[in-house]
Amino acid sequence: MKKTIVGLFGLLVVAAVPVIAHHAFGAEFDPNRPLVLKGPVTKVEWVNPHTWIHMEHTNENGEKEAWMVEGGTPNTLLRRGLKRDTLKAGTVIVVDGYQSKDRSQRANGRDVTFEDGTKIFMGSSGTGAPRDGRDPTEPPRN
Repeated sequence: MKKTIVGLFGLLVVAAVPVIAHHAFGAEFDPNRPLVLKGPVTKVEWVNPHTWIHMEHTNENGEKEAWMVEGGTPNTLLRRGLKRDTLKAGTVIVVDGYQSKDRSQRANGRDVTFEDGTKIFMGSSGTGAPRDGRDPTEPPRN
């Protein structure tokens, strides 16, 4: 009986981890700090609850910076046309998004634009991100 209770408690803890790990936009990102990053992709993490694109951006001083850009869930991005092989290392992209509140080199990506001009909305809806007109699933403002 004791083992069953301990096992059940352990299962509840493990089941709660993804919920705890998921966060709202406002918990980590600043809607008043929009940014544009341009550079090659260095790595992509297709993990739940958010996809992470790692890229190298050259700042206004000519210094290279390593950035992590959060996107929607892998499933959401796949439905929008962004596939694992679309974002290979070395692919040059432009990301419009918002910087993290702690001013680290992390951002929440809203759009990714490829060199051919193709643009994909990569944000995750319903997370509290600014209604900036980029999310094609949001109803228009009145």
